[in-house]
Amino acid sequence: MAKTMSERTPRNLIIGIAMTLLGGVLWGMNATVSKLLMADYHVSPLWIACVRELGAGAIFVICSAVMTPKQLVGIVRDRKSYPRLLAIALICVLLVQVSYLFAIDWTNSGTATVLQSLNLLFVLGFVCIRGRRLPGRREAVGVALAFVGTVLIATGGNLSTLKLPLIGLIWGLVDAASTAAMSIMPTKLIAKWGNFTVNGIAFLISGIVLLPVVRPWATAPQLDWAGIGLMTFTVVGGTFGAFWLFMAGVMRVGSMRATMLGTSEPVMATVSAVAWTGEVFTSTDLAGFAMILIMVFLVR
Repeated sequence: MAKTMSERTPRNLIIGIAMTLLGGVLWGMNATVSKLLMADYHVSPLWIACVRELGAGAIFVICSAVMTPKQLVGIVRDRKSYPRLLAIALICVLLVQVSYLFAIDWTNSGTATVLQSLNLLFVLGFVCIRGRRLPGRREAVGVALAFVGTVLIATGGNLSTLKLPLIGLIWGLVDAASTAAMSIMPTKLIAKWGNFTVNGIAFLISGIVLLPVVRPWATAPQLDWAGIGLMTFTVVGGTFGAFWLFMAGVMRVGSMRATMLGTSEPVMATVSAVAWTGEVFTSTDLAGFAMILIMVFLVR
């Protein structure tokens, strides 16, 4: 893994950029696909979360068993890793997935994905507290832009009203905080046991935790062939494929470039929301989106 990170050849950079962009695009499409499932097929956000965590987790584990079997066996035997692995499953997978889906359900895929980008502010707060420092000038400007952008999205420019449902805004902020944790908590385990292995087990644990609550076999929605296709995409393409492509891209281009390239996710979520669901965004919404995306390039 370390070797891959150090080999920043032009070819590797081009491949990494393409993989990171495609991963972000798949995540953005996945947000709108999830909205379609919830709006058109009345699928519960928790049902989607449970099924796609189990499905994607199974694919990750199979890939790990085929490609890195020693790491899979190693992490199962390493009982000292269990508490951290459980925390990653509950916070970095379950909470991220559930809060993101509820944010989409209460708002729309574009807004929820842009709110998720606020995770960088939580990461910045963590870095500043750990380093016992204040934000730099660029970071301070980024924080201010993110705050104004969030206010514009939430109020539509009229500070006396709340345009977004309050619960949708809260779910979006919870998603941002848990996504920030996802960029911090798993790094040591992934460095030791690999991306496929850690993601696979974390996704499976998260799905299993939801099983007794969701009971997907008893609450399965009525899906036609189009609905089955959407659900298949959200498991294979929007979850497993997006995670694998993005993380593989990070290994080639580094986290800084990947963060900026990851803005393809909210852009694609907004475009697909307009094209597939008929969502309408005002100029105030788009101004708020732009401010938060600019923040991504300043706070890094």
